[in-house]
Amino acid sequence: MSRNLILILAASTALGACALAPKYERPALPVAQTWSTPTPEATGSVTAADLDWRQVLIDPRLRGVVDLALKRNRDLRVAVLNIERARAQYGVQRAELFPAVNAGASETRSRTPASVSQTGKAFDTEVYSATIGFTAYELDLFGRVRSLNDAALQSFLATQETSRSARISLIAETANAWLTLAADQDRLALARDTLRTREESLRLVQQQVDGGVGSLADLRNAQILAETARSDVAVYTAQVAQDRNALTLLAGGDTPADLLPNGGLADAQILADLPAGLPSDVLVRRPDVLAAEHQLRGANADIGAARAAFFPRISLTGSTGTTSTALDGLFKSGTGAWSFVPQISLPIFAGGANVANLRGAEASRDIAVATYERTVQAAFREVSDALSVRATVADRVAAQQRLVTAAASAQDLSRQRRDAGIDSALTVLDAQRTLYTAQQGLITARLARATNLVTLYKTLGGGAPAA
Repeated sequence: MSRNLILILAASTALGACALAPKYERPALPVAQTWSTPTPEATGSVTAADLDWRQVLIDPRLRGVVDLALKRNRDLRVAVLNIERARAQYGVQRAELFPAVNAGASETRSRTPASVSQTGKAFDTEVYSATIGFTAYELDLFGRVRSLNDAALQSFLATQETSRSARISLIAETANAWLTLAADQDRLALARDTLRTREESLRLVQQQVDGGVGSLADLRNAQILAETARSDVAVYTAQVAQDRNALTLLAGGDTPADLLPNGGLADAQILADLPAGLPSDVLVRRPDVLAAEHQLRGANADIGAARAAFFPRISLTGSTGTTSTALDGLFKSGTGAWSFVPQISLPIFAGGANVANLRGAEASRDIAVATYERTVQAAFREVSDALSVRATVADRVAAQQRLVTAAASAQDLSRQRRDAGIDSALTVLDAQRTLYTAQQGLITARLARATNLVTLYKTLGGGAPAA
């Protein structure tokens, strides 16, 4: 019987389940075949999705901070642990494909009183047994267990893609936080320089008023500009501290001083050329889109499990071993014992539960399709928005740079005219205000250009594998 039991196990495991799940077909992408940008994007074999983040973030200090975040960030750690939990859950479900073989040993002692004994005498009974076997192993003839296994696998893969999406988002958030800190440090330095300049202008105007050659209106305007710059210094001092706190949170701890920026946003090194590729190539490789597709595949497999509930369920229970009335005779010849209990369960009436489960599975599949399409559309918009900014941000920075140059020249001219007695101090103050505003705008434009490159790398699924 031992040999027969092994053959039964092998045959039942080798039986191929008929597939009741619908054939999976990836939904057509509900977006255009080209990006909605002012100018067409050049296509090539390599896109931003193929680039590792170290190829995009060139600044060594920025690389160091991102590397710290990838090692220490708690949110990313949770995402990685979620993968491990999903892998374990899949392992539990996958084990249902195979019979669980258990070994056991037992001792049974009983006493039969004389009143119920056939011989009219009381007697004691002792039975010892040692067996190996399996219990209620389901022959997956209609693919119920395999469908549930496939659904668990897709759930695990979706969790894996979600974790990868969290990793890419962390890289982008950390880079943007580092760049924002550099920009606010530039703003703080500009505000301090402006405050010194305006305090000097205020001192000159005050001397003119004290000498009877200046106007009170010029003095009040000079005071307004000086206090405005003083307020900006306080604002940007607090903002820099907040930026450092945000970077500390993303990096999962204190960041070494040598990895922090010291202003100099204009010198931040980020790869400028990020090829986008075609939507049909890029979108289906984004981690969030892949996660949505795995959820769709899992919902498709759930339909197969729901359909299999309408068919008979066959389970096997069997064991082989030895039984004896004496412990020392347990493994002697002639003590072999076995049992084999096949069972079939045919659903006849379940109050509509099976039909309802199937309808629910089909509705879940339709929801997963809509979710997948919505994810693709959202991804298309994110990429298109980033590409639209990239198409114009260089012109914005160049225009702002020319504006700063013109404002600085105007300020110099106004000072010369004031010193020559042609214009009043009010003209110089207006020129200072215009220059300060232009310089702030230039920092903002540079930050927009730098963060756009990081955002574009993220929206294109940066670092996603080709498969």
